[in-house]
Amino acid sequence: MATNFLVAGVQCIAKSDHLKLKPGEIAYQKGNIITVVEPTQEKGIYKARNNKTGEEGLISSTNMREREAIRIDSCLSLMPWFHGKISGQEALKKLKPREDGLFLVRESFRHPGDYVLCVSFAGDVIHYRVIYQDNKLTIDSSQFFYNLIDMIAFYSKNKGAIATILHRPKEKAGTRSAELEISKAGWLLEMDKLILGASIGEGEFGEVYEGEYLGQKVAVKNIKCDVTAQAFLSETAVMTKLQHKNLVRLLGVILHNGLYIVTELMDKGNLVNFLRTRGRSQISTGQLMRFALDVCEGMEYLESKKLVHRDLAARNVLVSEETVAKVSDFGLTKGDSKGSEQVKLPVKWTAPEALRKEKFSTRSDVWSYGIFLWETFSYGRQPYPKMSLKEVRERVEQGYRMEAPDDCPPAVYQLMGSCWQEEPGKRPSFHKLRDKLQKEIDR
Repeated sequence: MATNFLVAGVQCIAKSDHLKLKPGEIAYQKGNIITVVEPTQEKGIYKARNNKTGEEGLISSTNMREREAIRIDSCLSLMPWFHGKISGQEALKKLKPREDGLFLVRESFRHPGDYVLCVSFAGDVIHYRVIYQDNKLTIDSSQFFYNLIDMIAFYSKNKGAIATILHRPKEKAGTRSAELEISKAGWLLEMDKLILGASIGEGEFGEVYEGEYLGQKVAVKNIKCDVTAQAFLSETAVMTKLQHKNLVRLLGVILHNGLYIVTELMDKGNLVNFLRTRGRSQISTGQLMRFALDVCEGMEYLESKKLVHRDLAARNVLVSEETVAKVSDFGLTKGDSKGSEQVKLPVKWTAPEALRKEKFSTRSDVWSYGIFLWETFSYGRQPYPKMSLKEVRERVEQGYRMEAPDDCPPAVYQLMGSCWQEEPGKRPSFHKLRDKLQKEIDR
């Protein structure tokens, strides 16, 4: 492994089999995912858990490699077998040579909104109409699926109502299987190792649950819609690149009922609710300063990776059991500065140049950080109180800036002002902001 320093919760992949054991060691095979439990006194030796067997014991970091980051790539598809709107004749041409179980899925020409599963069997191709019934998909009105990903997973293991088990997908030209890539890079987790608990929230895209994965408390975002699941692949890919104490850590993904994104559990929820429910009587200015520093350090790390978050706000900052703030929700994170797809922007948090021309940069994140500071020191109030989004846009363009929240330290309000400079180049970097905050805390 490139480094002999691993922290608890980091997952690595075994480079080779380890079956001749010294006392206290665990067995593993090449490719097994190993979770670090804690360091030991001895350099390069860690207490760890084999994710496959659940056994705990000692490992040497020299026989481990870090999980690779998944490349963000538009070719990566959760549904490489989905060919979109092609005719039955085109499907026949693609499903060659005619081996049993070669398959693809297409949109139905005759029945818009329905799909067709085309399967090669006994030298022929059988077309199964997939219909929507009660918001679910079915071929035979007895087996129902939330989405196409689920349906293909089922018929890849069970013959059910079709002539043969699905053996091999006919991939659409220019696509690569996301499942294969995620698995190869070591980020694919197993559904049967996950214990799902209560729902802890509902996002725009699906339910969030608390749960347990191999004894570790986790949060699980379940995205059932296959199109949305595909869109969340880029968030997942971004998270595989990030390892920092102030960023919510991805443990991996599960492909089942769509997509499960499994992260560390942040027991105390998002920062807005944390501040609003406790208020001034329970949270000191010192604690607010620590939250401000936590988030600044997480953002400084993103800055060093040349990644732009684009949606920094207190609602996207989560608080751990130890009351540490961590940045989450990397759905809009990009390495580039121009947003091409139409995304509904959070107007009150977005820098003027990003609203005007979709010019995103680390310095537009700095603007958002200024708004985040205002939310934090106002104990979770909504920014620009009583102003409509239209008013906010117009007045900010004219030079309006919010006043300091009650009892906000002057030095912090000064930082907010520096974040809200009209010209992006005049705003400080996160590195500079962190220095200033640290000096303020150390006074």
